[in-house]
Amino acid sequence: MTTNTPWDAPIPAPDTGAADAAWQRQMQLTKPPGSLGRLETATVRLAAQQRTSLPALERVWITVFAGDHGVCDEGVSAFPQAVTAQMVRNFAAGGAAVSVLARHLGATLEVVNAGTVTPLPPLAGVRDEPVMPGTANAVREPAMRAAQRDQALALGDGAAARASDAGAQLFIGGDMGIGNTTSAAAVACALLGASPEQLVGRGTGVDDDGLVRKRGAVAAALARHGDDRAPLSVLASLGGLEIAALAGAIRGAASRGLPVLVDGFIVSVAALVAVRHTPDVAAWLHFSHRSAEAGHDAVLRALDAEPLLDLGMRLGEGSGAAVAVPLLQAACRLHGEMATFESAGVSDGG
Repeated sequence: MTTNTPWDAPIPAPDTGAADAAWQRQMQLTKPPGSLGRLETATVRLAAQQRTSLPALERVWITVFAGDHGVCDEGVSAFPQAVTAQMVRNFAAGGAAVSVLARHLGATLEVVNAGTVTPLPPLAGVRDEPVMPGTANAVREPAMRAAQRDQALALGDGAAARASDAGAQLFIGGDMGIGNTTSAAAVACALLGASPEQLVGRGTGVDDDGLVRKRGAVAAALARHGDDRAPLSVLASLGGLEIAALAGAIRGAASRGLPVLVDGFIVSVAALVAVRHTPDVAAWLHFSHRSAEAGHDAVLRALDAEPLLDLGMRLGEGSGAAVAVPLLQAACRLHGEMATFESAGVSDGG
């Protein structure tokens, strides 16, 4: 790593005192203990992260990172790479799924172009900061050089810094990049010691022949890469610019004491990179949903994660995380606004 990267900033520990106080309040609310299930545990986790017995989620920050993938040369996607830049334009115009959801939530939404093949004009809400015009073909050579990986990591950390400086209470990272399920699957296979048959799915909807090509490309990339499982080496060799930026954002949010709601397969792989490098990052993560993408279950198990939702979603963009935000908001409202047995004059059964 270069010396100017924020990747090695220390990770604070959540506040166990705030968690204890939140649990005590949960025991006093007018309900049987545990009757709100995982809404209770999620609230207590947020209390520890926000260092208060009464957590809130009114200010949500979403950053979508875009980047193209050289592995598309292997015929791994049902869509051409031009779609990545076209979708960035769609984000800017407010027409993408995450754009709609951000408006619904009143969340801040920004898009960071980490490296599309097609150059972008100035667009409202888009930070055009390309590291390179897409990664190299990971089947033939490392997707990124170490310096390029570090630059992408720093892009993500910058997004976390902007969110923290704006007073965000929750960070969501999203992805856009044709071919990125191939790159993410390759990273996951390398980190977990799994086979392409276990983790490579259909992504944008490739047919049977496309799935064979996709698994073959991942197998070839893994063979070229070798047995190195060091997270940052794997990221540079097999990953994508937006995956690296997401890993940097997740770690950057954790280093600033900002809770992260992890989206689906791509973002979970980025979280796996961050946690494998710095295990303390895990204390700052919530998981939104179980993706329909084939490899997501294995990545969730590796992260000891239990997502909030299972809706068969596989869109990316941070859309699954955005859909889950109202659940966490409801959990916080219940925790903060329900009456206690004492205030309501209700017997607690004691």
